Amino acid sequence: MTQIRIASCSCGQLRVTCAGEPARISICHCLECQKRTGSVFATQARFAREQVMIEGDTAQWSRAGDSGASATFKFCPTCSSTVCWSPDAAPEFVYVAVGAFADPSFPPPRVSVYEERRHPWALAAGDLPLEHQF
Repeated sequence: MTQIRIASCSCGQLRVTCAGEPARISICHCLECQKRTGSVFATQARFAREQVMIEGDTAQWSRAGDSGASATFKFCPTCSSTVCWSPDAAPEFVYVAVGAFADPSFPPPRVSVYEERRHPWALAAGDLPLEHQF
């Protein structure tokens, strides 16, 4: 049976349904992804375009990344969550923000890019002396 995963924006108005397994799951440490997510890296799952169905209202914007290539980002016009995007260099794919699936069992990333811009502690969070609240 084909795995179905649903990603959504914060308010739930925009939904992205993905059928099957992602072609790649990666972490990006580039400065533009840091600004876009408000976090120290972005995690995304790459799906073939034919595996993806987008439902709900979207707004979009485009920008050039650190590589110089552009991508078009789709976000919810109500809550402003960026849920998915397509790079001009790979129009056959849709990238979906892994956090938008809100699924701790989602498969882990296997690729990390722009590591020269990585915050030194970013991948060691489990080793940091954190106060754990439940």
